[in-house]
Amino acid sequence: MPPSGPLQRIVCLTEEPTEILYLLGEGERVVGISNWTVRPPEARRDKPIVSAFTGGNVKRICALEPDLVIGFSDIQADLASKLIAANQQVLIFNQRSIAEILDVILVLGRMVGRDVEAKSLVERYEMRLAEVRARHAGAPRPRVYFEEWKDPKISAIRWVSELIEIAGGQDVFADRSTGKLAKERFVTDDEVLAAAPEVIVASWCGEPVDIPDFARRDGWDTVPAVAAGRIHEIQSELILQPGPACLTDGLDALERAIHGPA
Repeated sequence: MPPSGPLQRIVCLTEEPTEILYLLGEGERVVGISNWTVRPPEARRDKPIVSAFTGGNVKRICALEPDLVIGFSDIQADLASKLIAANQQVLIFNQRSIAEILDVILVLGRMVGRDVEAKSLVERYEMRLAEVRARHAGAPRPRVYFEEWKDPKISAIRWVSELIEIAGGQDVFADRSTGKLAKERFVTDDEVLAAAPEVIVASWCGEPVDIPDFARRDGWDTVPAVAAGRIHEIQSELILQPGPACLTDGLDALERAIHGPA
């Protein structure tokens, strides 16, 4: 059955709106996706790829005749501008916290006539987050350094920092996580050494994490996490996408990294 309503053809420039629409039962509306999309696998299999993250094929996007193009953050501002100039309707979200991620689900639900399903999905995520938080209430909270990039070193963005806290850890740079620009989350070697994290979690967007590299860094052999070998990689599509992935598989991976296998 074809989708109903005005938004029948949607191009998603990042993975999270694609996954949300599929979870709401509206995957048929998606007519174009990002090259970074891996969730759900059927989207990757069935939908044409029209964008990377910072750039995209404007001509190809326009050829799909979308009713709406959905993107994310200031990083896609240039692509959004080109699409607007090409007379496309563009919606850019900039969710940085768990609360904002849940709000995006509700907004998309309303836009495609799936209010009830969106509210139910959000409620399930809220219950799951509460269950994980309760599991670690009152327990010791290991100090965690999350590394989003290696040079310059970038610490956890807000939703990742919040998930670390929910998973029973203590983000050693939580005060920087609210910075919306990456440069606001830059950290130095000396600051990491002073923070003495007991666990290191890394997710280098677009590149595999070189775990042995941490021990090679000047002075890092004194970091408790390095000395104990508690360095963990989480795939970027699980933790750096501000959508369902980070609230489910990403949170599970953080729990395992912070506390060990269940």
